[in-house]
Amino acid sequence: VMAAAAGAASPADKERFICIYPAYLNNKKTIAEGRRIPIDKAVENPTSTEIQDVCAAVGFNVLLEKNKMYPREWNRDVQYRGRVRIQLKQDDGNPCLPQFPTRKSVMLYAAETIPKLKTRTQKTGGSDQSLQQGEGGKKGKGKKKK
Repeated sequence: VMAAAAGAASPADKERFICIYPAYLNNKKTIAEGRRIPIDKAVENPTSTEIQDVCAAVGFNVLLEKNKMYPREWNRDVQYRGRVRIQLKQDDGNPCLPQFPTRKSVMLYAAETIPKLKTRTQKTGGSDQSLQQGEGGKKGKGKKKK
């Protein structure tokens, strides 16, 4: 259920959705390059599609903006493009999903869940997940949680 256009600047308005760029969750990036979560929790080269998938799956109202770029991203590659907007709060200012009160909680959840995606667990990557680097994003160097 997508609320296409809402009122002025209510939290349900998509202008007010939080933005998550793949760089925020990328363990290949430094803090200066835009990573926003601890490196041991970050994911290798997440894509905006993966972020969208895990957030939509948990019940967020999600928008994928395919052609947006993270300003600090120097690599103009399709793999690094895209931005995900997520409705964090309802009109009354309460979180849409009580388990995610902050944008940080959403980022950490996405980073924790992306490695479990089917496109990640099977080596036959899906659409744009065929990582060009050759060494792929599936080496859990003893970082498995739980």
